[in-house]
Amino acid sequence: MTGEEAEMSGKQIWQAGLYDEKLGYVAEYGKGVVELLSPKPGERILDLGCGTGDLTQEISKSGAEVLGMDLAEPMIHQARNKYPHLNFRVGNAEHFELESPVDAVFSNAALHWMKDGRSAASSVWNALKPGGRFVAEFGGKGNVAAIVQSLGTILEQDYGIDAGSLNPWYFPSLGEYSVLLEELGFRIAYAAHFDRPTKLGAGEDGLIHWLNGFAAGPFLAGFEEAEKGHVLQKVAKLAKTELFRDGEWYADYVRLRIVAVKQQ
Repeated sequence: MTGEEAEMSGKQIWQAGLYDEKLGYVAEYGKGVVELLSPKPGERILDLGCGTGDLTQEISKSGAEVLGMDLAEPMIHQARNKYPHLNFRVGNAEHFELESPVDAVFSNAALHWMKDGRSAASSVWNALKPGGRFVAEFGGKGNVAAIVQSLGTILEQDYGIDAGSLNPWYFPSLGEYSVLLEELGFRIAYAAHFDRPTKLGAGEDGLIHWLNGFAAGPFLAGFEEAEKGHVLQKVAKLAKTELFRDGEWYADYVRLRIVAVKQQ
């Protein structure tokens, strides 16, 4: 394993350079979640699943004290290089503890990598002060369904592989996740489950970049590099009718947005 790679969520491999260069729309869309967070000067905030730190930096502009946490060491290394004035650490969102409680936990496009959603939410609960808020957006039920179906079809018909057993993601419905949070003691202040087709950029190569960044590790871990490329091309060809238009790929994102308050 090189310095550009680290394991997360089983066999997912994160490449910080690819993430910043080809997948920058993740942080760009996340700015709307920062607005929902509405950070205040002096607040202590945890950015959970911070990636390479762009939204940690965005939150810090408010005057809040922000800690960025991510399981992938290359992402944290890149975040520290980009924003040396901020505090980052390696940590597992499903099982973490803080030295002292925070006013808010923020998370964008990360919680769907935590298969044990209850453990992650419980860790968030323990990290918050009474009255603290949990503000998050992540993949909800139906997220990237067309991409997953195309992957599954190619792996099944060409290789006899059940892709369902390799799926690394947790995409709950709004009701499922709201109940989970309420059982832990949160009060749901805001919740939305919505379609957000997302332009991937890079023209014809957009879906291949997405697959390399988010799916090749978990789904194609046993394949040689050359064969991985063949598989991804087949997946793109199958998905093209539904997801490619006007010269660009659009991922079929379905998102959950949640604001939950730790009751006193």
